[in-house]
Amino acid sequence: MTDNHALVSELQKLNRLLQGALPAAAPLPDFDGGLAFRWRAHPHGGWLETVTDLSPIRLDDLQGIDRQKAEIRRNTEQFVQGHSANNVLLTGSRGTGKSSLVKALINEFGSQGLRVVEVDKGLLHELPDIVALLRTRDERFIIYCDDLSFNDDDASYRALKTTLDGSLHAGSDNVLIYATSNRRHLLPEYQHENAMAHVGENNELHPGEAVEDKISLSDRFGMWLTFYPGSQDDYLAAARHWLGVHRMEFTEAARAAALQWALLRGNRSGRTASQFARDWAGRHGLVQSS
Repeated sequence: MTDNHALVSELQKLNRLLQGALPAAAPLPDFDGGLAFRWRAHPHGGWLETVTDLSPIRLDDLQGIDRQKAEIRRNTEQFVQGHSANNVLLTGSRGTGKSSLVKALINEFGSQGLRVVEVDKGLLHELPDIVALLRTRDERFIIYCDDLSFNDDDASYRALKTTLDGSLHAGSDNVLIYATSNRRHLLPEYQHENAMAHVGENNELHPGEAVEDKISLSDRFGMWLTFYPGSQDDYLAAARHWLGVHRMEFTEAARAAALQWALLRGNRSGRTASQFARDWAGRHGLVQSS
C-alpha cells in the first residue's frame, strides 16, 4: 500500500512538471479592446493580438490617388452596410499609399463596425481557422495581407487561393480579404512563360496551364486597384498637405527642399512627401528650440 501511495505521488509530481512545461493556452480575443488585430502563431493554435497604437492617418491625408480612394471607400462602405462587396488587390509602385489606404479605412469605418485583422504571409495556411473564428461575430472584418508575394516553390499561396474562391465552404458574409503587393500577379513571371511553346521547361506538355495557375490567384480578387508613380505636381501637393499637418507653411524654400529630397530619394511618392515634411518640421523645431 505504501508503494502504491509513493507511486501515485510520483505520478502526480510528474504530471505537475509536465503541465508546467507545456505552453499556456492561447489568449482569448478581446474584440471590444480595439479596432485592429494581428494574428499570432501559437502552439495551441493562433490568437488575435489587439493593436493598441493605430495609425491616425485619414483618407484625406492621401493625395494623388483620388480614383483608388473612391473605389476602395465605396467597396468598403457596401461591405460595412451589409451589402455585397469584393475582395481587393492593391498593386503598383512603392510608397504610393496602398497600405495607408487600408489603415485609413479603419479610422473611416471603425465606428460603424469595421475591424481589420493583419495576417503575415507565413500564417496564411491558418486562414480557415481565422475565418471560422470571425464568422460568428457581428462586426465586419477585413483580413489584411501587406506586401504579398510568393516564390515559385511557395505553396502557402494555395491557402489564400482556396479561401478567396475555391473551397467547398460558402465562406463568410462578414469577412473580406484586402491585400497589397508590388506584383500584379503575386508570383514571379518569366519571359519563357510568354513564349507559348508546345513543350515547356522540364518537358512540360502544357506550359500555358502553369501560367494560368499563376494568374488565377489574382483573378480571385474581385477588385484590382493599381497605383502609379506620382507626377511632380502630385508630389508637391502631398508635401504641402503633410507640412500643413505639421503646422508648417509651404514656402518657396520648402518647395525647393521637397524637390531636392525627392531627387535624392529617387522617388516622388506620397511616402517620400510625408518623410520630407517630418524632416523639415523637425529641423525647424530644432532651430527654434536652440
